[in-house]
Amino acid sequence: MPVAVLAGLLLASGCAAPDADDGADRASTVHAVRATLDRRAAAVLDHDADAYAAVVDRKATGLRTAQRRELAHLADVPLASWTYRLTDLTEQGRDRVTADVRLRYRIKGYDAAPVSTDRVLDLARDGSDGRWYLVGDRAGEDGGPQLWQQGDVQVVRTGRSLVLGVGRTEQELRRIAREADRAVPAVSDAWPERWAGRVVVLVPHTVADMARLLGAPESDYRDIAAVTTGRTDGSGRAPADRVVVNPQAYGLLSTFGQRIVLTHEITHVATRARTSAATPTWLSEGFADWVAYRGEDRTAAQVAPELADEVRGGDLPSGLPTDEDFGFAGDPARLAKAYEGAWLACELIADHWGEKKLFAFYRAVQGDSGQDGAVRRALQDVLATSPQDFTARWREHLSARLG
Repeated sequence: MPVAVLAGLLLASGCAAPDADDGADRASTVHAVRATLDRRAAAVLDHDADAYAAVVDRKATGLRTAQRRELAHLADVPLASWTYRLTDLTEQGRDRVTADVRLRYRIKGYDAAPVSTDRVLDLARDGSDGRWYLVGDRAGEDGGPQLWQQGDVQVVRTGRSLVLGVGRTEQELRRIAREADRAVPAVSDAWPERWAGRVVVLVPHTVADMARLLGAPESDYRDIAAVTTGRTDGSGRAPADRVVVNPQAYGLLSTFGQRIVLTHEITHVATRARTSAATPTWLSEGFADWVAYRGEDRTAAQVAPELADEVRGGDLPSGLPTDEDFGFAGDPARLAKAYEGAWLACELIADHWGEKKLFAFYRAVQGDSGQDGAVRRALQDVLATSPQDFTARWREHLSARLG
């Protein structure tokens, strides 16, 4: 279509061509906001409190104070990197914008990949210098509070673990570090693939703080001694996992119980790159317990007391635990039996087919899509059995070990 005709149609229809200045203004704003974020990131890595506060609007005195406090809380954390990536920018008026950003950071010596969390930042433009300054900072949709936002972070560092705590004693953090240091080689001895061989442990002040870090109700974690965070995308790339300890529940455990808990959770860190949405919970949790109890002198009834009571009472479970059975918010007895049954399923594979087959089965499930099909194919390809036959063998194993 000739240019003259196109222009005539635009005028006749009442439409106007987009103003090139609008695009230029937005590009300029994006560039300026990114510059503000870069200055903020540099201030974190330099531990420069003045520079960190300098990107906050002078009139936002409360936010300035809070930002200085946050940076002070981070002072002892050994950061390798800290970056902000602008993912979206919404104009709220001529001199106001809302920026969706992804904060990515790594801890030196421990993180091969960065931790990612989403933040929403409100910024205002200062007419005197034309720069953009923060007036608001909050968690984004895929983000939540970070440990340093809950208080001053205390750091205990060893060759195999980095324990970061808030509101806990140094003695307590050192005890956790010692148990983590014992657990790491136990996991490496059991898991045949190479992994980082180091772990970061977070110890918040209370179970309520733990729940806030994990973005879930406090009631879900009240009786849970520790959990491991990290995405399971099955890509083969290990993310930056964190073992998060519930100081109240963990503190009630014996030394043996604490060792089992940390070995279990660190197993999740080691196997994360081989865990995907296709991995059933009974396999990932059962394998972690199998590793944790592998070198311990405990009877099956001692490891699985809830299930032992049922089996001895003639109430044998009809099938393997489902993913729903592992819900923290459900019945504690149901949860305990799910973990116990999962452990015995992995023990069955290791005892009947061999430990190498257990590792191969774990890997084979991760490499497929769709949980039911993945398990069925892995049972056939690795163990030369079917879901029905495996379940029957598992029930027989329960009777033999717990009856």
